[in-house]
Amino acid sequence: MKEGKLYLVPTPIGNLDDMTFRAVIILKEADIILAEDTRTSAPLLKHFGIEKKAYSHHQHNEHQATAEVIRFLKDGKNVALISDAGTPAISDPGFFLVREALKQDIEVNCLPGATAFVPALVNSGLPSDQFVFEGFLPVKKGRQTRMKELANEERTMIFYESPHRLLKTLEEFATYLGADRPASVSRELTKIYEETVRGTLLEIKSHFENNILKGEFVICVAGEAKRKAKSEERRA
Repeated sequence: MKEGKLYLVPTPIGNLDDMTFRAVIILKEADIILAEDTRTSAPLLKHFGIEKKAYSHHQHNEHQATAEVIRFLKDGKNVALISDAGTPAISDPGFFLVREALKQDIEVNCLPGATAFVPALVNSGLPSDQFVFEGFLPVKKGRQTRMKELANEERTMIFYESPHRLLKTLEEFATYLGADRPASVSRELTKIYEETVRGTLLEIKSHFENNILKGEFVICVAGEAKRKAKSEERRA
């Protein structure tokens, strides 16, 4: 019997018009849909006329659920995985399932589509020829160590951050990377109140100290000065 395929399907990070035609087709044709949060995915599926029940697959159950998903795939069922927003496995569940599927020689297909860090990077105006995606920094253990390591990173750095930790993170960046380090912060990407603030880390922190902190945030920080100097040499 032919094995099924595992599809990783990106979903919009805000604007529903960013959903691709192919993503809708895959979700309609899949035998099983896995979702990070079924309460979040239900309105999305309804909007696109996908009349299927989604099953929970999140960071708290993915290790236990993966064995059953692999059995479904082995039985010839096609499985589609979606996260709450963006591309699965990018700071969201998905990596563990993909790794286990590949170990079993099951075909895995990731569709191209929405992810927050790409538009944030392009909008930042910082060098995008080389960059490093850090995602969410450790909340406690290893946080300061990672900050110190990143102080010498020459590529543009990209981070995800929550509203209640944004100011603390910007303050720490200013301490470890330098208050005058060029950066940008994007929030609510693709939504009505989309905003990108550019400047030094100190200037951006000052801006958000005096504004409402809502939405999901993407922080882009310029690499260490040697990187900037090399870029300028190449352009000369």
